[in-house]
Amino acid sequence: MTATYDDILAPYASLPAVSRGRLHKEPASFNRSAFQRDRDRIIHSSGFRRLKHKTQVFVYHEGDHYRTRMTHSLEVAQIARSICRSLRLNEDLAEALSLAHDLGHTPFGHAGEAVLDECMKPHGGFDHNAQALRLVTHLEHRYAAFPGLNLTWETLEGLAKHNGPLLYKPMAETGLSGLPFGYADYVKDHDLELHSYASAEAQVAALSDDIAYSGHDLDDGLRAGLFEMAEVAEIGIVGQILDEVQWTYPKVDYSVKVHELVRRLITRLVTDLVSETTRRLEALKPETVDDIRAHSGAVVAFSPEVEKAVSSLKALLHARMYRHYLVNRMTSKAKRVVRDLFELYVSEPECLPDEWQVPARDADTAGTARVVADFIAGMTDRFAFREHTKLFDLTKVTL
Repeated sequence: MTATYDDILAPYASLPAVSRGRLHKEPASFNRSAFQRDRDRIIHSSGFRRLKHKTQVFVYHEGDHYRTRMTHSLEVAQIARSICRSLRLNEDLAEALSLAHDLGHTPFGHAGEAVLDECMKPHGGFDHNAQALRLVTHLEHRYAAFPGLNLTWETLEGLAKHNGPLLYKPMAETGLSGLPFGYADYVKDHDLELHSYASAEAQVAALSDDIAYSGHDLDDGLRAGLFEMAEVAEIGIVGQILDEVQWTYPKVDYSVKVHELVRRLITRLVTDLVSETTRRLEALKPETVDDIRAHSGAVVAFSPEVEKAVSSLKALLHARMYRHYLVNRMTSKAKRVVRDLFELYVSEPECLPDEWQVPARDADTAGTARVVADFIAGMTDRFAFREHTKLFDLTKVTL
């Protein structure tokens, strides 16, 4: 008998053949697994296409070679697939989650999210992870038979809690109080078991995100001259890798040196994660994916030493890159754009495009604000700038 893909996976991997299925029943595909189908729907979604013009750190016009949300998501997916292959986990589910994890981000990165959350505080707030769930279950309009993308339970679970449980007890005991909007309005009808950990594949996707942005923001920051190589060399693991590169290639160009540093750092982080996760799995001895979910902690993790180094690198990037005065200037401008757009659309919702006009049943302040938040969250950086110019620059007459 010929071995199938499922046969080579670990017993605690997520198997599409025993998926908990979709909220809206559909016939199975003849040539794709349930998770492959989820991945394909995400790639073909409008939200995914918009990621190519959404900020990772720099706004879109700061250069053609810096990361966008789309390139970042592709890099996360590549890392996640490699890790899952080593751990005999389901690569397709991890890839789907990696490609979808940033769908809920506003224009201008975390700066836009912070302003939108502040504006939405009286109406349930705004959270980009919750917005990603809202987008794939409600806001995408592509199919006649159902709203959203109708993804499998496992993909929705991974989107909701890839960073860990959101409730400390089952929803039936705790209720929905304190959950960000996007989670609370969905799980009341489709329980994603927010009190437990997600699958190992979702945990891999979450740490692949950490690996990708730690390595690639380091790359972007060094190439942009926001900090010097000597500063990052003070971080143990990074300094060790720099010494290796200097010793092996003493005369190499700076740009190649940066690439060697980043690629070796990513390799080191992936290798450590696989090693530490293997150790934890051997200790836990899970027999099913539900054993992963029921465990009291994450099973996918870095070793303590590398976790400390990753935290140090994040701290350096936050201080020297994300808070650099050049980035702060663009952040300040971006915040004003988002706030101005929100306040205008809420006070004058008739300025919204026809397809975003607020239905009469939702025309109270909270309903209008949520429609506006959904509209702004879906904007690309350049579209938000253009909308702001059209609405606030009195010298412009273009509609």
